[in-house]
Amino acid sequence: MSFTEKLLTVPPPIEVAGRRIKRYHVTADPAGIAPEVEKAAYAILPELLPEPDGTPPATFVVLHRGGDDGAYLNVYSWVWDNVLHFAGAAAGQPVLGCPDRDPAHFVATDRPWIGCVWELPPIQHERDAWVRHLLAPQVPDLDAYLTDFLPAGTTGSTGDRS
Repeated sequence: MSFTEKLLTVPPPIEVAGRRIKRYHVTADPAGIAPEVEKAAYAILPELLPEPDGTPPATFVVLHRGGDDGAYLNVYSWVWDNVLHFAGAAAGQPVLGCPDRDPAHFVATDRPWIGCVWELPPIQHERDAWVRHLLAPQVPDLDAYLTDFLPAGTTGSTGDRS
């Protein structure tokens, strides 16, 4: 099986349902994710966010446009001070319960999967950024966390990223 890293872009954060959302986009297409797919993904986002629990209201998402009809939205929200809550949605992928092959028709998924190899790189960065800006300092700094992104480029390499 041949493996190729995909492109990673980092659009600016947005606010949805009172949560501040950091965004990562993954695709093999140098043109990026089509606007209609992005719009549809962010339209379902409120359904995938947890209820507030006193933790600073921060989330990061990975929107991945697959090489076929599929599109995937992975939503990772910080809860209980130091725990990641996961929820996901998919479009264009009937095997995941999607009603059709339209990459802009997202439905919430109930699979316990947290991401594929192209979607996982932001998780380690976000863990370290959460510790660096919210858990380790005397005064937590949500704004600093929200500006600390995994750099755009590719989703990784076959070697060590450090």
